[in-house]
Amino acid sequence: MEFLSYLISGISLGSVYAIIALGYTMVYGIAKMLNFAHGDVIMVGGYVSFCAVSYLGLPGWLSVVLAMAVCTALGVVIEGLAYKPLRQATSLAVLITAIGVSYFLQNAAQLIWGASPKGYTPLIPTTNAQGEPNTLRLFGGQLSISYISLFTMGACIVIMVLLTLFTNRTKLGKAMRACSEDKGAAQLMGINVNATISLTFAIGSALAAVAGGLLCSFTTSLMPTTGSMPGIKAFTAAVFGGIGSIPGAFLGGILLGVIESLAKAYISTQLANAILFAVLIIVLLVKPSGLLGKYVPEKV
Repeated sequence: MEFLSYLISGISLGSVYAIIALGYTMVYGIAKMLNFAHGDVIMVGGYVSFCAVSYLGLPGWLSVVLAMAVCTALGVVIEGLAYKPLRQATSLAVLITAIGVSYFLQNAAQLIWGASPKGYTPLIPTTNAQGEPNTLRLFGGQLSISYISLFTMGACIVIMVLLTLFTNRTKLGKAMRACSEDKGAAQLMGINVNATISLTFAIGSALAAVAGGLLCSFTTSLMPTTGSMPGIKAFTAAVFGGIGSIPGAFLGGILLGVIESLAKAYISTQLANAILFAVLIIVLLVKPSGLLGKYVPEKV
C-alpha cells in the first residue's frame, strides 16, 4: 500500500508537470522556440488566483478562470512585444530574450507582491466540515487519495484529450499543424502565421494559469520564484516525452512525477532532482528524439 500511495502521489505531481509541458511543447511545435518564461507565467497565474480569492472573495474555480484570462492576455503581449520581432533572428537571440522575459516577470512580481511567501488556499479544501482530511479512502482506509490529487489527474487527462482533438479536428488546429510543418508553405496557402503563433502562446499561457492553481494547491505557498523549478522540470518532461508531441508531453510529465516521488521515498529527497535529470540524459542517449518524438532529418 505504501508503494501505491507514492505512485499515486507521483502521478498527481506528474499531472501538473504534464499540463505545464503541454504549453512548452505546443509553443515549440509551432514557433520552434523554447519559451523559458513559461514557468513565470505559471507564477503570475498563481498570484492572480491568490488575489482573486484573498481580496475579491471569489471561489477557487472562478479565480483560476480569471487567472486564465489574465495569463492568456499576458502570453499574447509577451509574444507580440518580445518574440514577434525576432521571427528571423537566431535561436540564441530568442533564447536570451526568453531568459530576459523570465527575469523581468520574477522581479515585477517581487515589486508588486513582495518577496515573502504567500499562503495559498487550495482549490479543493484539504479538510471537510468536521475537520477530517478531505480524502477518498480505499481498501478499508489503508489507502487515502486527496481530492485535489484526483482533480489534478482528471484535469490533466481532459486537457490532453481536448488539445489532441483541437489540433486534429478543428480548422485552427490544422492551421497550427501546417505552420509547424512549413511556415512558408502555410502562408502561401492563406494561413495567417503570426495570428496562429499568437493563438498558440495564448493557449499555452492559459494552461500555465491552470497549472499555477494546481501547483500552489499542492505546495500551499506562493512566491516570485514559484514557477522556476517546475518550469524546468516540465521542460525536461517535454523533452523526455518528445518535444512537439502532445501525448509525449503528457507521458513525460507523468513519468517524471512518478520518478521524482519514488526517488524521494526510496533513495533521497536531496538527490531526487539529480536522479530526474540523470534519467533524462540516459533516455536522450538511447533515443535522442524522446519517447514519442519523431526523428526529423535536417535539410541542408
